[in-house]
Amino acid sequence: MLEDVLQEAERRMKKTVEHMRDDFSSVRTGRASASLLNRVMVDYYGAPTPLNQIASIAVPEPTLLVVSPYDKSAIEDVEKAIQQSDLGLNPVNDGNVIRLPIPKLTEERRKELTRLVRSKAEEGRVAVRNVRRDAIEDLRAFEKDGEITKDDLHRGQEEAQKLTDRYVGEMDEMLKVKEKELMEV
Repeated sequence: MLEDVLQEAERRMKKTVEHMRDDFSSVRTGRASASLLNRVMVDYYGAPTPLNQIASIAVPEPTLLVVSPYDKSAIEDVEKAIQQSDLGLNPVNDGNVIRLPIPKLTEERRKELTRLVRSKAEEGRVAVRNVRRDAIEDLRAFEKDGEITKDDLHRGQEEAQKLTDRYVGEMDEMLKVKEKELMEV
């Protein structure tokens, strides 16, 4: 029972870290990366479709993305979706492919993005702490019902705290790397 609660808590914490990693990968750093377009949804024949399912995305240069829709008739829908995204990119459509030059980040935009990643990191920390709280509540309920001993409860709380510290540390490390990446000129 104790192990089940801790395994579930660890699974949920890992998921939170992965979610934060995905969030961070979609934050633009002045360097081209295909993951920038992960969240772009295209209205493709009336259905919202992820861009990476209807087009290939290449990074021929450090400051350029090239999007090649598999269906050339959808090129204008793809262009429109990129313009409407919050990425601040200006697509250049030549009829076959869409080029996305990645502009250099201004100092103000760098600071803004740093604040954004810090807030995402804090949301992640809070989510991990909530998982810990849920696990401890479950353990307390088991102890109250007599299914585990007070010693088991105490050990479970310590283990939950160790998991929390480990995953929060991982998130802090990811934040440090992303901030360094953002402030690089």
